[in-house]
Amino acid sequence: MPPVLIGYLILRHFKMENGIIWWLTLASLVFYGWWKPIYLPLLLGSVVVNYAIHRVLLKTQDRFILIFGIVFNLALIAVFKYADFFIGNVNALAGADVPLLHLALPLAISFFTFQQISFLIDTYKGQVTECDFPRYMLFVVFFPQLIAGPIVMQKETIPQFRLAIFRSRLMLNLAVGATLFAIGLFKKIVLADGIAPYANTVFGLAETANGVPFEAAWIGALAYTFQLYFDFSGYCDMALGLARMFGIRLPVNFNSPYKATSISDFWRRWHITLSHFLRDYLYIPLGGNRSGVSRQKANLMVTMLLGGLWHGASWNFVFWGGLHGAYLVINHSWSALVAKGYVPNILPKPVAEFSARGLTLLAVIVAWVYFRAESFDGANAIIYGMTGLSTVYEPKLWETVTLGTAPIWAGLALLAGIVFLLPNSIEFTERYNPILGVKKFVAQRKTQGFLPLRWRPSYGWAAGLSAIGVVSMVQVYRLAEMTEFIYFNF
Repeated sequence: MPPVLIGYLILRHFKMENGIIWWLTLASLVFYGWWKPIYLPLLLGSVVVNYAIHRVLLKTQDRFILIFGIVFNLALIAVFKYADFFIGNVNALAGADVPLLHLALPLAISFFTFQQISFLIDTYKGQVTECDFPRYMLFVVFFPQLIAGPIVMQKETIPQFRLAIFRSRLMLNLAVGATLFAIGLFKKIVLADGIAPYANTVFGLAETANGVPFEAAWIGALAYTFQLYFDFSGYCDMALGLARMFGIRLPVNFNSPYKATSISDFWRRWHITLSHFLRDYLYIPLGGNRSGVSRQKANLMVTMLLGGLWHGASWNFVFWGGLHGAYLVINHSWSALVAKGYVPNILPKPVAEFSARGLTLLAVIVAWVYFRAESFDGANAIIYGMTGLSTVYEPKLWETVTLGTAPIWAGLALLAGIVFLLPNSIEFTERYNPILGVKKFVAQRKTQGFLPLRWRPSYGWAAGLSAIGVVSMVQVYRLAEMTEFIYFNF
């Protein structure tokens, strides 16, 4: 980051718009290639081929060309992400022995592929009239959001790649960006990685132990629930912060999803850009809710099953997606009954809202167990333990988990307080436009159910955020083993 920012500031000073675009592109390619240079040609090839298809679509708007582009992109994902999954299932069903390919998953392939599919579809619809290659390439490879999102649309970032944006309000951009980055780093390194060992221990033992005790099961499930929350929201904050240092605003991708009052509300808050992509480019083309209730429910299930498969080549992810599909079907059915007056609303509003949040969160936690577990047996062992149905287990195996659990529960309570009482990072900095469409974001907020903390550029906030940044960096060097961002796997 430091040399990239210095180069940007020099080019900004000399008002070199194309220089800034190519500098950020080069930096992004170096950043991507640092992991495994062998996959850099794959990224570059994908960018060149998709841009060529875009140019053809501008001239012809041929549906066959669009289908070819979509198939090309999906084929890349199919080969690198799902080939071994399909081969393994065919071998299991047919009793065959086809050798697995053992291909490493190219970093960010799902994210840059989805972005380019959306770009081709927008081109076909006439929503993209002209885009030069340098801006298109930066749109795909921009390093703050390349690895794990947010999935951005062309209309959101490409118009920002111009000198007027790069040269706007430098000190405020740096202040807001550094603030978001520091918060995200603290969430990831201190909070998410701090609770991760408890989740890893429980889920690891669940794969081998004979049953999981009640307390251990809940410790594991809740630890992972908070680990994933702070890991992913931390990444989103850091992405927003890095982009803002260059004057670029990204769309919101994470909005306090554990405060949701329904599963539909949850998916309006969790991985928002993926939800929008699945809605706009899968659910609606399938027919959405235009062909009757039964078709709508089928479309929901198909969308969520494929959304689960998008997260990884595993039946656990498919089952997780299916669970959320079933949740959404139940949610829509219940809402229809309420709308028609078949279900009387007898609870006071605060009680009803609290109950809705509690039930939604419980459903999400149960689904996370299958999302995290390495196998169905391991996930079922945790679920049986959470319900108290697991009565056969080896106590000695669980002593490391349950011994001295008071500090664990205190830590989980502290994380819950942060999640449910404090404003999220976007709310915290909302006066300074941390995201695209911040006015709409604020207008859609239904409740002020959090402490009214708001950031502003001041010495006090600078000192406080610098302190948590230092704590995070110290923790980096104290960790015995670095933990990757969870969503980089997808």
